[in-house]
Amino acid sequence: MDDGTSRAGRRNAFGVIAGALFVIGPALAWLRIVPGIAGFGLFALGGMVGLVAGVASVVQAARGRGLGRGGALAVAVGAVFLALASRGVGVPRINDFTTDPTDPPAFTYAVTLPPNAGRDMSYPKAFADIQRGCCADLHPARVRAGAPEAFTRAEAVARRMGLTVTRSEPSAGLLEATATSRLFGFQDDIAIRVRPEADGTSRIDMRSKSRDGQGDFGVNAARIRTFVQAVEAAGAPPR
Repeated sequence: MDDGTSRAGRRNAFGVIAGALFVIGPALAWLRIVPGIAGFGLFALGGMVGLVAGVASVVQAARGRGLGRGGALAVAVGAVFLALASRGVGVPRINDFTTDPTDPPAFTYAVTLPPNAGRDMSYPKAFADIQRGCCADLHPARVRAGAPEAFTRAEAVARRMGLTVTRSEPSAGLLEATATSRLFGFQDDIAIRVRPEADGTSRIDMRSKSRDGQGDFGVNAARIRTFVQAVEAAGAPPR
């Protein structure tokens, strides 16, 4: 076997390995056989191997040495991984967002959960300026209703969004919940706080924090936007 054939064989092998990791990682996490972060790690490793092997395969194909099935698989994996990774471009590497960076809702029940044992669940002060720079549109929901009605509305919206409510104290205006991603099973902790305003309206603040990773691809901010829009729309008069 000449050296060129040997290199082609290695590229094909790396392409197959990349494809396997790219599929097996999410599958193991989805089946809850491994933690989400482990499944994501395998997925990311497969994507990076596919990206490198894919580029090498394209270069060799351009030189007339063929692509091969493994090379084609590497190109496909690398392209998909690059497309998914591009979603994080421009998104800050923080995983804790709130409608009130100055006085964010605090986690009380979430700190008692085993996955959060020993973790600092306070809102990092440095995140406030980062959030204001990237997501200045995040704002509390304001509704024309007293605190009890506003709380009922907020909890109903949270449940419709598929959040699992773990703490509900209407008298205190405090609610906590968790969100679990479908594929990797990543979990986020959510805190909602309802406060009456002097004019008879109510202000509803939300905080959404990921348990894993340094960034969140914009998931937490998007969840807050969806929640606020839904709560405010629920109280809007019919057109």
